[in-house]
Amino acid sequence: MKPLSEQLKQKPALAWLLFMVTIVVVFFLGLLASSILERRAEAVFAYSPQVDYSRFEPRNAVWGKNFPREYQSYKKTAQTGFMSKYNGAGMIDMLEVDPRLVVLWAGYGFSKDYNQGRGHSYAIEDSRNTLRTGAPVDGAKSPMPNTCWSCKGPDVPRLMNEMGAAEFYRGTWETKGDEIVNSIGCADCHDSETMNLHISRPALIEAFERTGRDIKDASHQEMRSLVCAQCHVEYYFNNDRVEGVPYLTFPWDNGLSVEAMEEYYDNIEFSDWTHKLSRAPMLKAQHPGYEIYLTGTHASRGVSCADCHMPFISEGGQKYTDHHIQSPLNAISSSCQVCHREDTRKFIEDVYSRQDKIIENRNRLEELLVRAHIEAKYAWDNGAIEEQMKDILIGIRHAQWRWDYAAASHGGSFHSPVETSRIISTGIIIAQESRLMLARLLSDLGHNREIPYPDISTKAMAQEFIGLDAEKMSADKKIFLEVVIPEWQKIAEEREAGY
Repeated sequence: MKPLSEQLKQKPALAWLLFMVTIVVVFFLGLLASSILERRAEAVFAYSPQVDYSRFEPRNAVWGKNFPREYQSYKKTAQTGFMSKYNGAGMIDMLEVDPRLVVLWAGYGFSKDYNQGRGHSYAIEDSRNTLRTGAPVDGAKSPMPNTCWSCKGPDVPRLMNEMGAAEFYRGTWETKGDEIVNSIGCADCHDSETMNLHISRPALIEAFERTGRDIKDASHQEMRSLVCAQCHVEYYFNNDRVEGVPYLTFPWDNGLSVEAMEEYYDNIEFSDWTHKLSRAPMLKAQHPGYEIYLTGTHASRGVSCADCHMPFISEGGQKYTDHHIQSPLNAISSSCQVCHREDTRKFIEDVYSRQDKIIENRNRLEELLVRAHIEAKYAWDNGAIEEQMKDILIGIRHAQWRWDYAAASHGGSFHSPVETSRIISTGIIIAQESRLMLARLLSDLGHNREIPYPDISTKAMAQEFIGLDAEKMSADKKIFLEVVIPEWQKIAEEREAGY
């Protein structure tokens, strides 16, 4: 038999075939070696801590020494340049954009000041820099409870561990102002020893327990949404659980739909405030993003919040979660297009089209509600009694609850456009029915003409219409920012130096 070398000389095609096979084998061996090295590098990275820190370490920069890639991406939450068609990452005065909101929230803090929240880096700064906290100056107390700090950063689980949740909730907003200094970050979502996702606030755990569930049974994929659900949910302050304490509570006992939570609030006769014009017992939706998300197609297919808002990225042989928690529209290639193989421009146009249609109906509901509040005030001013107004006010309460639920869900038109549209449409029906009852009542009271609609085309005009003193609010806010906040900052710096 001839040697292989002579066979190859006589059959060049066989030589080329052997050459190509060798190339393919070498290529796949290279991929295998690269994968092994990458996994080894990941293992070295994941299990080579540079510093040790306590269980309740609140400083994100300290965690960042062990997880530099995640920390560097987290720091991008301070970026405010991204703007979509509706909102974005920058500061927006929503009362300037839509002055009708002032009237809808008349008698409540949101009528004074409501800015779109920026990234997690600004959670504390944006909470301080708002008139809703009451700007406690000259010894005055804020009208807001200390519970309002609950979602603002990793100092919260630290303080809850030290004093207990109920004691943390006790008191008014300024009592813990010098303690909450580290913005939302690592310890809010991760166990410091295992780095597993965990729930750092009791409200979500307690809500699960009341409905017969154990949050410890949640899968890792479910936890990639549940850590977000600690804060991006509907909640209220339960003043009956612990005497004198506004205890943070999720109204999930009857279910997580808009109607189930409405029923919960109605049964306990809870209201956030009494409307200044209509005197309706109102509900203020917080930000039920998780509840709306659960009704959408992504949730039904097992897609978590983190899959879209914190997608995986690779860098230098390392695969890690992008902690630049942001709109997927600012990272379409690594979030949306992992599953949706569409042209970027077409994809964005599709999203905006959904938003346009939903906001068109939401705006219609807003106008109906403004008219309902004004007409209700007119009825009171002209002799209406409580028995005549009771069903009308409940209708206004339920219609505005649906409007606020859809508006405050932040991304509801993307997370679950069908459910969001349904909620708004039922709100329109209820608002119209309430106005029909008002029209009949006004007729009985001898008033058959249309009630004039006020000129509330600007924030200032709307605030003047409901009786707010804009100059005093601005003066109080100025003192608070220039005097109180620097004092808090000084205390925080002294505490930081003592770590």
